[in-house]
Amino acid sequence: MQNRLSRADVPVETTWDLSDLFADDAAWDVEFQGVDAAREALAGYQGRLGERAATLLACLNAVESVQARLMRVGSFAHLRNAQDGTNPQHQAAVARVAALQARVAAATSFVDAEILAFPEGLLQQFIAAEPGLADFNTYLGDLLALRPHRLGAEAERVLASLGEVLNAPYMIYNRSKASDLQFAPFTDAAGTVYANSVNGFESNYEGHADTSVRRHAWASFSAGLKAYNQTYAATFATEVSKNVTLARLRQYPSTEAFLLQPHKIPQAVYTNILDIIQAGLAAHMQRYARLRRRVLGLDKLLYCDIKAPLDPEFNPHMTYEDGCALILEALAVMGPEYVDFARTAMQQRWVDRADNIGKSSGAFCASPYGVHPYILITWSNTMRNVFTLAHELGHGGHFGLAMQHQRFVNTRPAMPFVEAPSIMNEMLLAQHILARSQETRLRRSVIMQVLGTYHHNFVTHLLEAELQRQVYALAEGGGSITAAVLNERKGRILEKFWGDTVEIDDGARMTWMRQPHYYMGLYPYTYSVGLVASTAMSLRVQQEGQAAVQRWLQVLKAGGTRTPLELMQLAGIDMASPQPIHDAVAYVGRLIDELEQSFD
Repeated sequence: MQNRLSRADVPVETTWDLSDLFADDAAWDVEFQGVDAAREALAGYQGRLGERAATLLACLNAVESVQARLMRVGSFAHLRNAQDGTNPQHQAAVARVAALQARVAAATSFVDAEILAFPEGLLQQFIAAEPGLADFNTYLGDLLALRPHRLGAEAERVLASLGEVLNAPYMIYNRSKASDLQFAPFTDAAGTVYANSVNGFESNYEGHADTSVRRHAWASFSAGLKAYNQTYAATFATEVSKNVTLARLRQYPSTEAFLLQPHKIPQAVYTNILDIIQAGLAAHMQRYARLRRRVLGLDKLLYCDIKAPLDPEFNPHMTYEDGCALILEALAVMGPEYVDFARTAMQQRWVDRADNIGKSSGAFCASPYGVHPYILITWSNTMRNVFTLAHELGHGGHFGLAMQHQRFVNTRPAMPFVEAPSIMNEMLLAQHILARSQETRLRRSVIMQVLGTYHHNFVTHLLEAELQRQVYALAEGGGSITAAVLNERKGRILEKFWGDTVEIDDGARMTWMRQPHYYMGLYPYTYSVGLVASTAMSLRVQQEGQAAVQRWLQVLKAGGTRTPLELMQLAGIDMASPQPIHDAVAYVGRLIDELEQSFD
């Protein structure tokens, strides 16, 4: 049995270099103290924001500076914890950052309160008198939209000071997942013993060609989750209760309305995404499931079989270097500036690709303002890794460009747009490979990778969003959120979607335990928004060439200066209409058509 390495034992070239953030712990601690001191200095502006336009601008500049510095301090702590969540020093640093974030939130809470208390017309007078305030137009507009839902100044200060407590469910979930979850070794039909872990299962065993390995790994994985079923349910229920309570305190008509407020989209877009994709995609995915069962020769398709490769003998071994080269070729259409960024990220240790005990599962990109993006992934030499790295480089390229063209306050767009640039890169990668080959097995392999992207966003994350919709409605009606309820609801959602094509077992019913997105507001549905937009945009790049690319680059550089629908409109996509959603679902159907034909 191969044992996983400790962080100290992995090759340094497979890890990220965090010295671009801070040279060492001492430098980080100095800046930590500096941020805390700058936070205290903000008190000098309290009670004075209505005096003069220049005072308001000076305060907003000072707050922005503190927040940008805090982001870098927080990123260093969280990235180190992500590389090894079992390290007590890393855990302690994350806790210190959480406390500092709460102090900063409390110290800056007066800013919003005072601006919202301005006499009618005063803010407009200040904006007219002070050109520098134009940089804060988006922030000020978002703030005014919150006016009907604001509490009194003291209540807002108290809530801000409780930030660490209110974020506790997310912290508890992540810490437990990194440090507590243990999975028993399992043995395949040949008697080989394997170690199991979250990263090991999701990176290697979930899509393993050997049914015995896949199913025994699933049994081990499910048993490990079951040990924490009650604990994670209580954590999830606490998050739900928190959001329901805050929505009522702030007098929103529903928790969904409260959580969608920062997304800046009409609720109809959210509803369309959930309803249209589930209704239209199910038949296509059930067809894919039947194909998988037939090709694999299985009596029945279990939930742990839905990612099994259909042509396992054609499984190109993709080293990190080969994967990077393929991505750079695919992104060439985006122009030299974008490609140079991607090359630098992959060659200058902005990517952490090692596998070690305590490393965070999955993949993500963090983009501390004023430095550069950092990407976490666990590389296992598969084509799926290549698509995942392209995805995270899409996030990095987006925020890298936004950082170059926008100041901190205007860098990040609302959540429904965030996944579009990342999935766009996956689409470009697939188009590049498919355009240069008519070889059946290669095309089939790439189509399955693309379908993996659609499965990830249109199935996994969208059904998470459906569970959220049901759970929040249940909680608002006074229902209890327990492990039994979550398992049962998740099971029913899966059974409705997959019909009789997939057997939903107890492990499948516990899949809600695998994702942190339930602690990020209504994050899950935004993946589907991004995939709809990137599907449309990638087809426009094919049809229009550089004209479409230039529009897309302008959108990326715009950062958060426009709403998600405005950004997509600038790119040429009308997300206010349900048509792009129908088009994306139909595209999945065409991919499955070609896949079925390749096996006939």
